[in-house]
Amino acid sequence: MSKRLYFEDFEPGERVETGTHVFTEEEILRFAREFDPQPFHISPQAAQASIYQGIIASGWHTCSVIMRLMCDNYLLQSEAMGSPGVEEIRWLKPVRPGDVLRGVRTTLSARASGSKPDRGMVEMRWEGVNQREELVVSMRSVGLFKRKPSH
Repeated sequence: MSKRLYFEDFEPGERVETGTHVFTEEEILRFAREFDPQPFHISPQAAQASIYQGIIASGWHTCSVIMRLMCDNYLLQSEAMGSPGVEEIRWLKPVRPGDVLRGVRTTLSARASGSKPDRGMVEMRWEGVNQREELVVSMRSVGLFKRKPSH
């Protein structure tokens, strides 16, 4: 991406794919051992005996992957100023070793700040879709972006 993205570049209704990521069992186990050591994330035997009948990625892992896809495919090329937080996260289907997650960003709304004219707020939905076209994770948040400089 050669041009910087500013607040004005986010059009409500715009839907953009942000790349893919393949989950491996080794990666799932490594992430879970460090950050979410629940048995169905870190033990193949315990996972097999669970309702999931096998290892699944932590929901926090899937969110982290979506964040990485966003950074690599638009945030680092934008005039992002951070976010006041995530409004909603939904983990809809388990992510298993070998699954390919495709990121999708949808701009829901955009409004200029009334009190700080140098920025605007963009509400987005971030989704992860697997290789079977199943929605596995969905997040909704607001991001702050600098406005284009006036000349």
